[in-house]
Amino acid sequence: MTLEQLRIFVGVAEREHMTAAARALNVTQSTASAAISALEERHGIKLFHRVGRGIALTDAGQIFLEEARNVLASAALAQNTLDELSGLNRGSLRVVASQTIAAYWLPPILVAFRAAFSNVTVALEIGNTTQAAAHVREGQSDLGIVEGNVDDPTLAQWPLAEDRLQLVQAEPFGTQTVDAGWLQSATWIMRERGSGTRSSLDTSLRAVGVRPEALKEGLVLPSNESVRTAVEEGAGLAALSSLVVAPSLASGKLHAAPFDLGPRTFFGLRHKERYRSKAADALLQIISARKNGT
Repeated sequence: MTLEQLRIFVGVAEREHMTAAARALNVTQSTASAAISALEERHGIKLFHRVGRGIALTDAGQIFLEEARNVLASAALAQNTLDELSGLNRGSLRVVASQTIAAYWLPPILVAFRAAFSNVTVALEIGNTTQAAAHVREGQSDLGIVEGNVDDPTLAQWPLAEDRLQLVQAEPFGTQTVDAGWLQSATWIMRERGSGTRSSLDTSLRAVGVRPEALKEGLVLPSNESVRTAVEEGAGLAALSSLVVAPSLASGKLHAAPFDLGPRTFFGLRHKERYRSKAADALLQIISARKNGT
């Protein structure tokens, strides 16, 4: 069993598609297939169900996936530790961030990091807050940056920055009174549960007397962009980051409600017991410097 075989197995398992995994891992489909077959034949066990052209993990595959991830995380940690012994002249930084942060807030910070540490490889994964927390917990990422609170005793969580949610719709609000009653009766275009945007909105609405569980949901969509586009088409009301809606507000495609949901916090996540990456420390220093205007 090799690390490359484990890497390919995890890639195929996460995508449940041999061709997509091979493309993402930069190997040929035959190489990916051969790696899976070698694992199965060596140990006399089936890791995947093969139904037609599709694949899915067997029960044994599900169990093995967690162990394979742990081995790869330990190997990456060992490699990174050796790289960092000579400072940040080489090495890697693995960051996972929720959608708003990864798409709008984090890119200029990563540009500054690369300018300072050009020999450090940066890998950014994107997922909602729940998915990002799982990445950090399982050792797949050195650092997580999310929009929502995470209730996980294995993870340290601390505030990094602030953002604001804005209530928007396609039509001007004019003289419309936007209060708790109006919000409760509106048709909403929502992000999925588990996203930081949804979590932050629920908290803000409860604070003004609105019951999130009783809202009328017109659509529930998996990305900020899909929510914004639906709202621009007149589908309903949404709450999105000011970073996401700024261009649409400027162009007149969206209009902001005269209602303040208050600030929301971006949080850093780290595993409490895993090695503290120097590259992650360096990124956090850059974030702190930008926050303080230095």
